[in-house]
Amino acid sequence: MDNSLQAVVAATVSFFVVTLLFAVIIMVCKAKKKPTQRRPQTRTISKPKSNFELISGESATFDPSLNQISMAELVIATNNFSTDLIIGDGSFGLVYKAKLNNQVTVAIKKLDPDAFQGFREFRAEMETLGKLRHKNVVKILGYCATGLDRVLIYEFMERGSLDQWLHDTSSDVEASKQQLVSRSPLPWDTRVKVCSGIVDGLAYLHGLDTPIIHRDIKASNVLLDIEFEAHIADFGLARRIDTSHSHVSTQVAGTMGYMPPEYREGNTAATVMADVYSFGILMIEIASQKRPNWPVVLDGEEVGFIEWARKMVEQNRQIEMIHSNISREELIADNVKQYFKIALLCTNENSRSRPAMSEVSQLLKQISS
Repeated sequence: MDNSLQAVVAATVSFFVVTLLFAVIIMVCKAKKKPTQRRPQTRTISKPKSNFELISGESATFDPSLNQISMAELVIATNNFSTDLIIGDGSFGLVYKAKLNNQVTVAIKKLDPDAFQGFREFRAEMETLGKLRHKNVVKILGYCATGLDRVLIYEFMERGSLDQWLHDTSSDVEASKQQLVSRSPLPWDTRVKVCSGIVDGLAYLHGLDTPIIHRDIKASNVLLDIEFEAHIADFGLARRIDTSHSHVSTQVAGTMGYMPPEYREGNTAATVMADVYSFGILMIEIASQKRPNWPVVLDGEEVGFIEWARKMVEQNRQIEMIHSNISREELIADNVKQYFKIALLCTNENSRSRPAMSEVSQLLKQISS
């Protein structure tokens, strides 16, 4: 064999030997290599935004005297939410009178499932009323949530709403069917008492460690018990606020006629002073029985409600502002003047000049004492 052939053979043999050696090394390495264990994936589960996160079929009671309440029991108690048992029309839902299995009479508010803000209101009611205990704030006894249905259970107020006493034109017989009492005109002293109750309730809400703004103080959101003690109700628009005493909102909340002037100027921040303004408007309404969102005729001209009140006070005509169904014999001129002075302090155009509810409470006690 010549030298060229020997070189080719040697090169070929060397190639196969090297290839075989690499193959053996690779196989040994694979055999020794342990399979890598994949670390199990974890998923972060966000916490509920509220302690009262609702699920279908959930219910709870906040009053130790009541047993657990089911939606089935409420359906029976309201005769399947019969229109005959409707006693009020709160925001986002109707209110029914019902008697539970333990014979306790309650007010049941069934939220409208088609209302866009229904769930927001339900959550607000839970977070706001569930733990509140004050004689001038309506007590929520429990709730039920099944499917799209959201139902609140309140303590029943025998005298109904303040709005009914001020503006309801139904006969005493018709009124007595629902509230078990006739609606004769409220005496002046009772009206002052109602105002004092509302003030004390608001002072409590505003004075909490985390203050609460109601944002919809009006006559229909004040309920009266058998002794005409006022109870603030319907917290669908309520908001908790921080120590700055304001809550930034992109949406104006409240009822026309009761909303403060700063809302008209584009300031949508909810503050305790907005509640103070609404209360001042309510004070004037309680005395005059005029609707705040209706124009008033003064000297032959139509003017706004608050403009009418200010001009009447400027002209020293406070007694004329009192509704005619209130006996003039019960009125003390100085007390009436002080009453409207407080109301106008609360409705000051400048929110910073309005008094705190705790201060208003002291001023009203001077009238009723």
